[in-house]
Amino acid sequence: MVNKGFPKGFLWGGAIACSQADGGYREGGKGISTQDCRFFDPNWDEKTIYERAYFSEMSTAGLKRAIEDEGTLNYPLRRGIDFYHKYPQDIALFKELGLNVFRTSISWSRIFPNGDEQLPNGEGLKYYKDLFGELKENGIKIFATIVHYDIPVNLVLNYGGWKNRKTIDFFLKYVSVLFENFGEIVDYWLPFNEINAARFATWDGVCLIKEEEENAEQALYQCVHHQFIANAKVIELSKKMLKNPMIGGMIARFCSYPATCRPEDFLQSVQDEQYSNYFYLDVMARGEYPKYMDRFFEKLGVEIQFEEGDEALLKNNTVDFVSFSYYSSQVSTSDQSWEKTCGNLVAEANLNPYLKTNKIGWTIDGLGLRSVLNQLEDRYRLPLFVAENGLGTFETLEKELTVHDDYRISYFEEHFKAMKEAIIDGVNLIGYTAWGIIDIVSCGPLTMDKRYGVIYVDYDNRGNGTGNRYKKDSFYWYKNVIETNGEEL
Repeated sequence: MVNKGFPKGFLWGGAIACSQADGGYREGGKGISTQDCRFFDPNWDEKTIYERAYFSEMSTAGLKRAIEDEGTLNYPLRRGIDFYHKYPQDIALFKELGLNVFRTSISWSRIFPNGDEQLPNGEGLKYYKDLFGELKENGIKIFATIVHYDIPVNLVLNYGGWKNRKTIDFFLKYVSVLFENFGEIVDYWLPFNEINAARFATWDGVCLIKEEEENAEQALYQCVHHQFIANAKVIELSKKMLKNPMIGGMIARFCSYPATCRPEDFLQSVQDEQYSNYFYLDVMARGEYPKYMDRFFEKLGVEIQFEEGDEALLKNNTVDFVSFSYYSSQVSTSDQSWEKTCGNLVAEANLNPYLKTNKIGWTIDGLGLRSVLNQLEDRYRLPLFVAENGLGTFETLEKELTVHDDYRISYFEEHFKAMKEAIIDGVNLIGYTAWGIIDIVSCGPLTMDKRYGVIYVDYDNRGNGTGNRYKKDSFYWYKNVIETNGEEL
């Protein structure tokens, strides 16, 4: 029987990351996290922001400066949008919007400030108990990301972070505390946000300082291996501690088309999909390293160090669902002179001449989302969840205290229609969480002026503003979509 549209009970939601939204730096016993250490100078021009914030990596000197700073420098992720204090009013807006699921991350450094304590921080546990309780009281399911890039910086300084297998033990202790306290209230768990981030944002993804590594590729992929092991151990633990565990895997999904029908471009597309996307999901969902990575690792001089039991652990503890972020698509080509455009999550992307671009230069490709959903359904046969999707762009609050964001509505409409068609195709899509459902500090440029939300937040790049929240036109449009379960697009 062919599905005709979004199934009853489809999860319509929104997503944020604690490091980009919460603020509350050092409040409630919180320790310093790796994301707290990302510096931004409000005086930078657009070119400098692009070069020094968006795609820069952490340096040894930069990390030292951040840790020693006592409030004289600008670290936007330390203030976010003050969700830490304002979450009750934000959740009231989410309820008005009609969200039935909300994705947020949990700050490891709120639960274990240094990551290696014997006992968790009670104030941090109380904060999440109150936050999750407020969501449930408003009829909103919880999709919790356990690590969304940020880990206690102490684990990097004193243990080497994800380079050290001991970090897995600290992580499992953290997770066991979460399961013990919130196992009955959280509906979906995601151990790692975009586990392929190590390739395109090494500090974010695996908290690695490249300049300190003799062989950065070796260190990077060994860190990823430790995250794979940690992910599998979370699943193993969930079988013991949770009644109905739903543990997912997530990647940043790079949809790549061959630029031409030249065989070289087609092969490049196949390999781009393997190395950027499928490798990570194959390990988490199929339970083993795919053979195509052997040649890739050999070329890079990488030799993953397995410990006894790793292969069995991965094989016996695969994910319950597959989730991903999707913003735009790319084209693959061996032609180095191909025209470029700004990419999301990558510095440059090969331009697809058949697609429109937004103000920032991203290609807009709803059909690509339908293709991705079909590919993932065919490959993994697991429930799928669009964990991030949305349009980031520059916006101005109008005199009537709203934003007329018809371009965002158009983006959503195109992608929601693609999701609907994918469901009709037979894809088991269970949910969607729009990224930055409320304006937050953008992870790439570390600015407020690149906005994703259907709710405007009155802060600028310096942290100035009232912090007031205002509904954009897209708020009302998305509200109607949810009310009609996607029937009115």
